[in-house]
Amino acid sequence: MEMSLKEHYEKKARSQKMMLWFGMVSMFMMFAGLTSAYVVSTSRPDWINDFKLPPAFMVSTVIIILSSITFHFAKTAIQKGNRGTTSAMLAATLVLGIFFVVCQFIGFGEVIKAGYFFTGPESTVTTSFLYIVTVVHLAHLVAGLIVLLVVIYNHFKQKYKPSQTLGIELGAMFWHFLDILWVYLFLFFYFF
Repeated sequence: MEMSLKEHYEKKARSQKMMLWFGMVSMFMMFAGLTSAYVVSTSRPDWINDFKLPPAFMVSTVIIILSSITFHFAKTAIQKGNRGTTSAMLAATLVLGIFFVVCQFIGFGEVIKAGYFFTGPESTVTTSFLYIVTVVHLAHLVAGLIVLLVVIYNHFKQKYKPSQTLGIELGAMFWHFLDILWVYLFLFFYFF
């Protein structure tokens, strides 16, 4: 008995979502390892205890949460067949994603302005950890922006329909993962 087109689509969707889940869990484990190393390193004698996260990182946290909301609305809109709202929400997500990256660089500038350097003779273990974790997250966010651009491209090529939303669903899953990951990192550095 041959598989129907709908069954084939559902099987493909399940396998691709599972692969994405494996990738996201792997990425989360990498960040869990980095934050565990951070915790262990706090007992070092050269550890700085008075370091405060810059306000730009707080702003970027709000921005990435908003971008996750707009991506969710984009996915919901395409599932209802509302292409106009989908276009607007995808554009808003892209703009917010770019603002997030800009705020991250502003935050790095604030850290350096406060006298904390990431490399060189003036650097400390504390700021080097912050730098490594944030830069690795930014690398993942660049991947997220590329995914978002592919989703936007496919949307304008009209590849998504209420019955075919796999690409936008996968993009939204990854984007929400990046959002949750940043919130985890922000709260970790803020409270630890």
